[in-house]
Parts: sequence; structure tokens; C-alpha cells
Amino acid sequence: MNTTSRRRMSEQAAETAVVGACRMLRLPTIRGKFPDLAEQAAREQMSYLAFLAELLPAECDDRTRRRSERRIKAAAFPRQKSLREFDFDANPNIDAAVVHTLATCEWVKKGQPLCLIGDSGTGKSHLLIALGTEAAMAGFRVKYTLATKLVNELVEAADEKQLTKTIARYGRVDLLCIDELGYMELDGHGAELLFQVLTEREEKNSVAIASNEAFGGWTKTFTDPRLCTAIVDRLTFNGTIMETGTDSYRLAQSRAKAEQATVN
Repeated sequence: MNTTSRRRMSEQAAETAVVGACRMLRLPTIRGKFPDLAEQAAREQMSYLAFLAELLPAECDDRTRRRSERRIKAAAFPRQKSLREFDFDANPNIDAAVVHTLATCEWVKKGQPLCLIGDSGTGKSHLLIALGTEAAMAGFRVKYTLATKLVNELVEAADEKQLTKTIARYGRVDLLCIDELGYMELDGHGAELLFQVLTEREEKNSVAIASNEAFGGWTKTFTDPRLCTAIVDRLTFNGTIMETGTDSYRLAQSRAKAEQATVN
């Protein structure tokens, strides 16, 4: 066997060994990229250190991306929304600087609440999901739910003697996003169970809510005035309140399309 054949066999054995080690160490990005990077390193006469400097960060970046994707999936957002997609020009009530400050997730780190209040179509849910996504990408555990869905789950858990476990599960996430709070009246039992979740999280982990009702109208959702006051207090203490206004962006878009169609 000539020298070239021995060299080729040696390279094949080395590649097999690297692939096996990557599988054992769970390094899928290195496993996929090392052959091309090794060829590049040979062509450019890179040092071993420079080769590693190309290879290892690729695995780190990919691992960070996969973790973010898992956290976003675990949050159970109903759809994808990002701050890049949000049209601040269409809603002058929303201060872009405040939103971008919230996107740093310092409020989540501090366990502070966020309230998005405004009529339907003003961007509340978009911002709620987008800011929740930013938190997930920053490494925080996030959970999204509709207010009625959360209350129904709590009522079922109470009936099945699983309430403590369920409240603890909702208490552990770093950010709980509750959408459509105030759309429907909650019975006294359901409202009390929701209050328990908020109490479990108070000044420890963040809650972000979106509501189409100003706080003065929450007595239609929480019919017990004292409970309503206590819930508002927990959702606003040391928190950020953002009013998104009354002019529906979706309605304005629909009108514009209809007018354009008429012109054409």
C-alpha cells in the first residue's frame, strides 16, 4: 500500500472517530461542519487554534439558537409575532422607546408586571407575544395563555385535587403572559383561583397581561370589588402600564384596502 493510500485511510479513520465523538458528546453542528472547515483550514494553512476558533463558536451559536427555539415552543404562543413587524407609525399611542426598553427584559429579570390596555386591534396581543418571545430568546422561561383558558384549567385542577401542583407550575415560569383579560366575566371561584396564581408570583416572577378594559371596568370581570382591587394592585405594583389606545389598526387597514379597491 503506497503512502497516499495510507494517508487516505488515516483521514477516513480520523473522520469516523470525530463523528463518533460528536455523537457521544452531542455536538451535531461540529459533526456537520467539521469536514468543510477542515478542508478550509488545510487550504488556508490555519493553525490548530484558529481551526478550533472557527469550529467551537459555530456549535455554541447553534446550541443557543436551539435553546431559544425550545423556549419559544414551550411558551405556546398562538402565532409568531416580532417587534420588527410592529408598525409603530400606525399607532402613535405606543412609545417605541418604551417598547424597546421592555425588550431588554430587565423588568422580567426583576419580576415586575406589565399591563397592555386598549381596544381590540390596537396591537396589545402583538406586543404581548413579541415581548414574550424576546424574553424566551433572552433565556427566560415563558408561558402564554388566554385568561379564560387559565381559569378553566385552574377550576379543573381544583376539582381533581391538583390545584397546588398547577399553581406551582404557573408560579415557576419567569414570565406569564395572560391575554384577553377582561373580555369575559369570571365567576367568583374562577377569579379567586386566578388571584392565587398572581399571589404565587407576586414580586418574584413577572406577569404581563393584555386587556381591552381600563382598570375602572374590571369590576365587570371580577365582580367582587375587593378582589378586583387586590388583583389590580398585584398587576400594577412597580410595573409598566401601556395604553394602546382606541383606534383599531386592523380596522384601519381593512378600510384602506376597501377604499383602494373602490378607486381601482
